[in-house]
Amino acid sequence: MNKQIFGAQMSLRCCGPTFPARAAGPCWQLYVAMTGLVSEWPTYTWPTSTEIPTACQRREALTELGFVLAEDAEWEWTEHTGPDYHPHPAQVLLLGAVKVRPLEGGAA
Repeated sequence: MNKQIFGAQMSLRCCGPTFPARAAGPCWQLYVAMTGLVSEWPTYTWPTSTEIPTACQRREALTELGFVLAEDAEWEWTEHTGPDYHPHPAQVLLLGAVKVRPLEGGAA
C-alpha cells in the first residue's frame, strides 16, 4: 500500500480561477499540494457555482485526480477573511482541507 500522504484543499474562487482555465464566475476549486510548481499540482474545478460540493462530489473529484482520503481522514473547515489586496469588500472565506493518498494504480 502506498504510504505517501498529501494535503488536499478546496476553496471558493470568488472571481473564478485562472488555472487550469479561466472561469466566468465564482466556483469551487480543489487541489492536492505536492512538491514542485503550483501550476503542476493536480487541480479540479467545479462548474460556476457558490454551492459547496457534497462529500460524494469531493470524493469523485479526488478519484479523478488519482487520490483517495487517507485512513481516518475527515474534512476540516476553517474561515478567514480575504486578503486586503483583493478588489472586493472583505468577506469570510471557507476553506476545506483533508489528508489524501495516491490511488493504487493511479487515476481512474
